[in-house]
Amino acid sequence: MCVRRPLVTVVRAGRHSYASGLKLQQLLAKSTQNLGEFAEFRNYIVLQEHDPVYTIGIRSKSYTKDDEDRLRKLGAEFHRTDRGGLITFHGPGQLVAYPILHLRQFKPSIRWYVAALERTVIETCRQLGIPDATTTQDTGIWVGDHKICAIGVHGSRYVTTHGIGLNCCTDLKWFEHIIPCGIEGKGVTSLTKELGRHIGIPEASTAFLSSFASIFDCRVAEQADAVARDTN
Repeated sequence: MCVRRPLVTVVRAGRHSYASGLKLQQLLAKSTQNLGEFAEFRNYIVLQEHDPVYTIGIRSKSYTKDDEDRLRKLGAEFHRTDRGGLITFHGPGQLVAYPILHLRQFKPSIRWYVAALERTVIETCRQLGIPDATTTQDTGIWVGDHKICAIGVHGSRYVTTHGIGLNCCTDLKWFEHIIPCGIEGKGVTSLTKELGRHIGIPEASTAFLSSFASIFDCRVAEQADAVARDTN
């Protein structure tokens, strides 16, 4: 018996504010939940780039209004979110990927899902020429003592939101104003810095989607292709 692999539709949202990206993923997650009990859940992966923004997760309670004001004065927005993880930065030159998946089509385990995301980013880095990207006891993906990718997810009834922020050609100075993910004594890096050449979001996206399809054992289709397939 041939088991059909899940289909994941790629939504390329471009660059926009964090609030717009949050609204988009919430709309997609909600629309898939309204298909009815026996309808096939439509999975998405949203690829985007944010205007400068600092975000904190559900465990971050130490940032005060003064802290928010200080960070906003740098020219960035500030948002409290329902994802896991502590404070991080999203901005130009960073690939933000939000998989909106029903894990019952994959494996009904958030722990498995986070591990699969980690393996996806590690494989993405390997494809691009960084063979030593890895996980540590700290969250995210690391190259030595420098974080190259932040991971923070949310799951509700096995539907995932939020995801990863992979530094491609990000201005790393934005991270100097925070303790990224609450981890003292370590730094941040990017694909561009590690490889010594410019790695933009388009190149990183190609490697990421290839890695995602392999690790998650799914079919990946651009939005127009998936829509056409549904209407045929």
